[in-house]
Amino acid sequence: MPCERKPMRYGHSEGHTDVCFDDTGKYIVTCGSDGDVRIWESLDDDDPKSINVGEKAYSLALKNGKLVTAASNNTVQIHTFPEGDPDGILTRFTTNATHVTYNSSGSRVAAGSSDFMVKVVEMSDSSQQKTLRGHSAPVLSVTFDPKDEFLASASCDGSVAVWKIEEQTQVTSWPLLQKSNDVINAKSLCRLAWQPKAAKLLAVPVETTVQLYQRDSWAHVSTLSDDLGTQAINVVAWSPCGKFLAAGSIGGLLTVWDVESKLCVERQTHEKGYTVCGLAWHPSGGQIAYTDTEGCLGVLDGLSSSSSSSSTAAAKSTKVSLWSYMEASLSHTNGLDKFVDDDDAGSAIVPPAAVAAPLRPVYDGPMPTPPQKAFQPGSTPAHLMHRFMMWNSVGIVRGYNDDQDNAIDVEFHDTAVHHAMHLTNSLGHTVADLSQEAVLLACPGTDELASKLQCLHFSSWDTNKEWMVDLPKGEDVRALCLGQGWAAAATSALMLRLFSIGGVQRELFSLPGPVVCMAGHGEQLLIVYHRGTGFDGEQALGVQLLQFGHKRRQVIHGEPLPLSRKSHLSWLGFTAEGTPCFIDSEGVVRLLNRSLGNMWTPVCNTRDNCKGKSDHYWVVGVHENPQQLRCIPCKGSRYPPTLPRPAVAVLPFKLPLCQTTTEKGQMEEQYWRSVLLHNHYGFLSSSGYEIDEEGQSQAQKEQQELLMKMFALSCKLEREFRCVELAELMTQNVVTLAIRYASRSRRMALAQRLSDLALEKANQLQGEEPQDEEEEEPLQYTRRNTGIYLAMTVVIPFFLSFLAVSKEGRVNPFKVSSGLGRPGLAGGQHRVTNVLDSMMSSSRKPTALLSSSGSTGKLNKTPVLKPLAPRPKTKVQHNSQIEKAAEERELAVCSLKQTEAPPPASPAENVENKKPKTGFQLWLEENRRIILADNPDLEETDVIKEAMGRFRTLSADDRLVRHLTQVLTFCFCA
Repeated sequence: MPCERKPMRYGHSEGHTDVCFDDTGKYIVTCGSDGDVRIWESLDDDDPKSINVGEKAYSLALKNGKLVTAASNNTVQIHTFPEGDPDGILTRFTTNATHVTYNSSGSRVAAGSSDFMVKVVEMSDSSQQKTLRGHSAPVLSVTFDPKDEFLASASCDGSVAVWKIEEQTQVTSWPLLQKSNDVINAKSLCRLAWQPKAAKLLAVPVETTVQLYQRDSWAHVSTLSDDLGTQAINVVAWSPCGKFLAAGSIGGLLTVWDVESKLCVERQTHEKGYTVCGLAWHPSGGQIAYTDTEGCLGVLDGLSSSSSSSSTAAAKSTKVSLWSYMEASLSHTNGLDKFVDDDDAGSAIVPPAAVAAPLRPVYDGPMPTPPQKAFQPGSTPAHLMHRFMMWNSVGIVRGYNDDQDNAIDVEFHDTAVHHAMHLTNSLGHTVADLSQEAVLLACPGTDELASKLQCLHFSSWDTNKEWMVDLPKGEDVRALCLGQGWAAAATSALMLRLFSIGGVQRELFSLPGPVVCMAGHGEQLLIVYHRGTGFDGEQALGVQLLQFGHKRRQVIHGEPLPLSRKSHLSWLGFTAEGTPCFIDSEGVVRLLNRSLGNMWTPVCNTRDNCKGKSDHYWVVGVHENPQQLRCIPCKGSRYPPTLPRPAVAVLPFKLPLCQTTTEKGQMEEQYWRSVLLHNHYGFLSSSGYEIDEEGQSQAQKEQQELLMKMFALSCKLEREFRCVELAELMTQNVVTLAIRYASRSRRMALAQRLSDLALEKANQLQGEEPQDEEEEEPLQYTRRNTGIYLAMTVVIPFFLSFLAVSKEGRVNPFKVSSGLGRPGLAGGQHRVTNVLDSMMSSSRKPTALLSSSGSTGKLNKTPVLKPLAPRPKTKVQHNSQIEKAAEERELAVCSLKQTEAPPPASPAENVENKKPKTGFQLWLEENRRIILADNPDLEETDVIKEAMGRFRTLSADDRLVRHLTQVLTFCFCA
């Protein structure tokens, strides 16, 4: 009985569903938790008829042109079929009806309810009812005896009961099921099924097996099981001939047994492993329709229900397990389960005959996955009458297709872009995209008309704002998108066609596989397509990223798109800042990491924010700054309704790093998330866009602060190797702070390694500086200052700290004493001082580090080195004209003092009493020759004024270097 499992179709919102065929087998009828009943002419029906029967529909049955449904309004309703017109209420309960079924003739309907009752109602006269009472919990399922004498029911009280209909009494009961307090909490729906025609056997799903009970004697006669079945069976259904039994399990396993031989003749697995909750055989026996708890409909086609012997069926099957066959043969050899029906030998359970032909090999390898169909990101399924054709950061495109209207409404979030539009959808457009410039629409082709691409270019400055293109015959638009000044359409012919926004045809090229979806942003085009066949529920998707503009190039060359296991792509697009992004059906959001070789990094999982298992988030936009995922919460479904307008929620980003509940893990997650979500600054800058320099600077500041906090935490935990690893991520200035922290923490080995790292970073910065002959002198000047800065902020603090640390009681010739080796101090009065310990507490100016008392020859205070952190490059602003004048007077006085002849000094005072030169004086010494060369006629006073003017134009960093030079010179002189 080899069969074909066809790709599943979306039919209803997520939740419980049910399915049946009509009497002729022409229609498949489904119902779901969205309250709709849909009538499908086939699985390929793209426009099934829909009938709303209530808020939710739990079960349905169809016979003789009458459709009976169990709805959430506590009623069992009747509708005509296939018209779908209401035909009254059959019966009512005090709570929801859970299951309905017809008898074999269609004259009666049985219904079970959550109020513990079972009712049997005559279709010709609904007042003729029989009520069966005896269950102590909600009823799970009911089924008629084909001879219309008995009725079986299963309940949440754990029992399966058999009732005598006319006498309204319970004949027997078996405690087979696990107890529960409601249908939604039951381990299994336990959909019972009575064997048609012969009516000899009642099938009861119990755990992972199906128990068969004989009519009249109510004895257990057989058990059907499958070695691969590991989860409870939910629903069973007999073939019309009564020889085969199909079962659907919670884990998505679909099994068909030959009841006579108890052999599994067919085994299929749900393509995504969802729970099967509805099962029905086609009247011809050649098909099985099934539905799942995600609202999807599937079909197994090509089943054989001939009345040939079980042995012949087993010999022809490619799915029969040899072990199952041997087990079944052994059980029959021992004389078990021999029950023969005298009335109908075709339905008897007899020992299998000898196998006529050897079994063919069984393929147990991975099964191919049906390819995902093309879709438009930001849209809801096309079969809905009211749907979102597009929801993005620009606006919303809604489509209406019902008996009253077939139209498209376009709404803009910012009405300054354009006013709202109402379009008549006479061409039957099914795909749309929206940008700041245009609305792009496409419709499929028919036998008479070609597929069309229509663009409403509302930003055009001329009066003709619309253009349309007919695609070649047999070629349909599968996906489309808009960018800045261009439009793209991917077609069924594996072609991608580019157009200008004004309608000029541009490049076209072939795609490596059938397109799944596309997205555009600015000059970027992102394409996802099938690169091959996936297996075991996996989709094999490839992705290409194209960059337009002056230099056209392909950024991503068809690499595999990483999805979660057994998931499919659900959204594709760009962040507001232009970074490619996608989301799979498991709710995982992945962002392109340009700094890591264009790899995809997960940044969020929407499932972590869902309260219920059936809840989902429908994404409409992603932002990196601020870090937001904008989406619509969908309770109990995957898609939002168009009315009322759904509210947009904001979800935060969170990288799935390890141990994010610890302080270390939280800071690591914050740092790497900040790095990833601010990569767009570099991309936008390299692409010629203006960027928010203040925001970029703030982001870098936050990252360095996090690194410093992690560095301090690692020092506290005595993880010095980890400290060096963190310092490698720091900037040069922050490494300097780390050196000071390590020195203050008495970690001199760590400080030494950090100082080496700081010098390496300085050399790297020098190597990255551009070489320009015209700027040769400033470059040399900058390098000289960098060396002085490193010597001041790295080498000298570390060296002095190293000299200051010694063990108690040991002589250290490199100690820094309070007397600095001057005479007048006793040998035992040396005081060891760590210079860096008093950095932050000292308020003395760096130009007066040492203070002497000329008479005693001793130092009044310990030498202190003031920390000098480089300031950001900003223009020096004076608060008032008074401060500016005071500065000029101070510079002038210093310069004039420098030009005066110094008085004669005694040899003893030459060193200690020598005052350090100011930064301006040093600068004037270096640049006096240049000023005089430019202005040879200037007097000394005018030279100083000109120098002051030039010195004030220097940047803050240049002045800082002069200041450091002054301090360094004084330290060396001292």
